[in-house]
Amino acid sequence: MSGKIAFVTPRYGTEIMGGAESAVRRLAEHLRTETGWETEVHTTCALDPHTWANDLEEGTSHLHGVTVHRHASAQGRLPDFYGLDGLLRLAPQLTTRAQAERWVDYNGPVSPQLVEAVCASDADVVALTPYLYHPTVATIGRVPMPAVFHPAAHDEPALYFPVFRGTFGDADAFCYYTAAERALVERMYPVADRPQIVLGLGVGESEGTGRPGGELVGLGDRPYVVSVGRVDEHKGSKMLAAYFATYKERHPGPLALVLVGPVSSELPAHPDIVVTGAVEEADKWDIVRDALVAVSPSALESFSLVVIEAWVDRVPVLVNGSCGPTREHCERSGGGLWFSSYPEFDAVLERLLADDALRAELGGRGRAYVDGHFRWPVLVRRYDAFVTTVAERGRGAPGLF
Repeated sequence: MSGKIAFVTPRYGTEIMGGAESAVRRLAEHLRTETGWETEVHTTCALDPHTWANDLEEGTSHLHGVTVHRHASAQGRLPDFYGLDGLLRLAPQLTTRAQAERWVDYNGPVSPQLVEAVCASDADVVALTPYLYHPTVATIGRVPMPAVFHPAAHDEPALYFPVFRGTFGDADAFCYYTAAERALVERMYPVADRPQIVLGLGVGESEGTGRPGGELVGLGDRPYVVSVGRVDEHKGSKMLAAYFATYKERHPGPLALVLVGPVSSELPAHPDIVVTGAVEEADKWDIVRDALVAVSPSALESFSLVVIEAWVDRVPVLVNGSCGPTREHCERSGGGLWFSSYPEFDAVLERLLADDALRAELGGRGRAYVDGHFRWPVLVRRYDAFVTTVAERGRGAPGLF
C-alpha cells in the first residue's frame, strides 16, 4: 500500500539543526522520493523553540517536494513556564495531572488551527513527534487515522508527568530511534503490545566542499575537537566548556574546542574555545571532517545524528556516558568512547589525542556501523513496510492496538 502520510511537528525547515524536527524533515523527504507515499507536514510558523514566535508566513508551501502546512500559534511559550518547570522538575513523580497539563500549555506552541487541520486531513496515517510539545499532546488522541508516534524520548523529568500517559496510550504504533529509547518507554508505559520499530535515522555522504575546517573557524592549522548542536546548558555545552578549560590547564598546548550550532546559552570567554553559532551545512561538514574528535556532551539524546555524521567522515566520537542512545551507538559500533566525570573525560580525551592509529580504528568502525545500519535506502524501505501495515490495520482496530 502507498498513500498519504501526514507528519506533525512543532517546527519544520532547513534552518533547524538536529533534533526530532530535523529528523522528521529528512524522513519525509526521503519517503517521498524513494517510495510511493505522498508526504505532507503540519507545523507552526515558529523557528525558535524558546519563544515559539510566529516567525514564518502562515499557509501552504513546498520544501524539497514535501507539502508544508504552516499554522499560526495562538500562544508561544509563556513566561510562567520557567517557574513551573523549575518546580515540577524537583519531584516529577509527584506532579498532578492539572499541573502537567498546565506545563504543556505554558511550554507551547499552542495552535488549535494545527490540531483541527490534522484531524481534517485525508492522510491514511499520521506520524507525530516529539512527545514534549502541545501539537503532539493535543492531536494524537483526536485524529481519525492511525497514529504512529515518534516520541524522541530520553530520561528526563517531563517524561514522568502524568499528562503523557494519555499521549503514549493514544498511539497506535511506535517508531524509536534506538533500542535504548524503546527500553525506556516500555519501562515507563504499558505499550509493548503495540506495533513498533527501532528505525534510527538515515544519513548520506558528506556535504562538505573540501575547505579546511581550521580555516573556517579561524584556527588555521591548530588541532581541535568539535561539538555540533545547540549550545545550551541542557545539552551539556557548559559542562563541556568547563571540562575543556580544566583540561587545558592540565595539558597546555595548541588544542582548541569548537562549538558549532545556534547559541541558547552564553559561555565564558576562553582563548581556546571557539563558538561559531549556526553555520551553513557544507561548512559544518568541513569543520567536523578535520576535527580530531567529535564530542557529544548531552545526556538527553534519543538518537544523535551528529554522532552518526561524524562517523561518515571517520571521525571518532566521545559521548556522555549517561546518555543511553549515544553510548549504545559507541558500544555497538566500537567507534567511540564515553565519559561520566571530569577525570574520565581527561583520561579518555588524552588517550584519543595521543594515538593516531586508535582514532583511525575507531573512525573506521564508526563508518562501517553507519554503512550497515543508517543509510537512507534501507531505512526508508523498513519504514515504508511498517507504516503500510499500520495504515492497513486502521485506527484502534480490536485486538491489534
